[in-house]
Amino acid sequence: MLLPDIIEYAARKNPDKPALYFEDTVVTFSELLTRLRRLANGLLTVAAPGDRVAVLSENRAEYIDLYYGVPAAKMGLTFLNYRLNPKELTKIVNDAGARVLVTEDKYLDTVASIIEDTPSVETVLVMGGGSDRFVDYGDFLAAAPDTPLDVEVDEDDLAWLIYTSGTTGMPKGAMLSHRNLLMSTLNAAVNGIAEPDQVTLFPWPLCHVAGYVFPICHLLSAPVVLMRAFETESFFAHIQRYRVTNASMAPTMMNMLLDHPKIGDYDLSSVRVLGYGAAPMPVEVLRRSMERFPSAGFGTGFGMTELSGNVFSFPDEAHQAALAGDVSVLQSVGQQLPLSCVRIVDEDMNDVAVGDVGELVVQGDQVTMGYWGNPDATADAFAGGWFHSGDLAKWDGAGNCYIVDRKKDMIITGGENVYSREVEEVLYKHPAVAEAAIVGVPDVNWGENVVAVVQKRTGTDVTETELIAFCKDNLASYKKPKRVVFLDELPRNAAGKILKRELRDQLKT
Repeated sequence: MLLPDIIEYAARKNPDKPALYFEDTVVTFSELLTRLRRLANGLLTVAAPGDRVAVLSENRAEYIDLYYGVPAAKMGLTFLNYRLNPKELTKIVNDAGARVLVTEDKYLDTVASIIEDTPSVETVLVMGGGSDRFVDYGDFLAAAPDTPLDVEVDEDDLAWLIYTSGTTGMPKGAMLSHRNLLMSTLNAAVNGIAEPDQVTLFPWPLCHVAGYVFPICHLLSAPVVLMRAFETESFFAHIQRYRVTNASMAPTMMNMLLDHPKIGDYDLSSVRVLGYGAAPMPVEVLRRSMERFPSAGFGTGFGMTELSGNVFSFPDEAHQAALAGDVSVLQSVGQQLPLSCVRIVDEDMNDVAVGDVGELVVQGDQVTMGYWGNPDATADAFAGGWFHSGDLAKWDGAGNCYIVDRKKDMIITGGENVYSREVEEVLYKHPAVAEAAIVGVPDVNWGENVVAVVQKRTGTDVTETELIAFCKDNLASYKKPKRVVFLDELPRNAAGKILKRELRDQLKT
């Protein structure tokens, strides 16, 4: 089975059912099948099987054509984060060797500024028109036939090429095959994460691996409501307009929703499930969320780009059991999904004991084929035959997994290990803290100092001294921040993750 087969099957079973809602556009499964076939057939006239097709765009309906249509042509869809600057985009396009670049009219100036420095690009397609220099995307589709594809595609062919977010360094291209994405989709589906009658709201950027929500829902012929970009009041309006049953968000997004003054002005009663992910959810934010949406089930998981999606699930029943008993379990990402194979190991690849911290490693068909053009990074990531996530984690006696920290984010101060998430959890308990990040800054005497970077909640005030004392009251003294830096906004990537690398760089200067 191939990724576009999901739409082939859905179009046979439910041709007139909506697959996608976007603003005033409704795309049925039969229409989506026609579009992806036209796109794939058109691409085969300007590129060859095995080539890469890059996309630079914010969320829009045509992006979903690319999700399925590019892999249908035996080509790799290369995701470009629209928040990157032209130099970063140039580097990724050249690294991927993209032969076709698809963009939208909003980014025409950006594309024009990099096209001379990206010699592999031979064809530029523009969604939304507005260009005399490049090819109009709509015209390109209209000129191509909607007949079945005459190309042999294998499950192990590259389908998506997603460059890692680069929170700790320059991004690497994670190669995801049809097999990788389908296994991740099935892993979620067999766990009951999607239901045929649900209507799912998608606020994430489509250049993020979170987009695997589309094949999960489409596998069951369920529609997805796509937002162009996340915005709090628009999020509420989309739920009310489309009677959304399922929605997911990053903890940062949830925090913004809870603090929005108009949250009570919209009918949100259709919501049955609220999911969260992409970054650790502070327990205090989660408790506030569950109080605000008492009739909704909550769920989370854990995954990453290189895993094509999630490998852990912490469903609503586990959340409710935790609230009725041990609240600390809410810090868990749950248990392994049915088709996941996960271990927590020490430096010698030995399994650690329950309660001990080690690195999370993964095996299975949803694990990336490796990093594009980077055999050294691939070999390092798969040392010992397992994919090394770079996350420090531990098990409890019930089989729940706790992500303690990113391996590169762990701070060693005076010979003691400090896990940034533990300190962040304490800071989130303070009523004046809206967002918090703990980073290590080099120190001659201690090796590293613990530094807190904090965004204050609107209408509140707190001093550095007060926050350090608050942490000291709740943590061992060596774990408390030696410094607190206040920012109006913390830097984040497109998925909402706080960019600790940028914070460390700022604090060094």
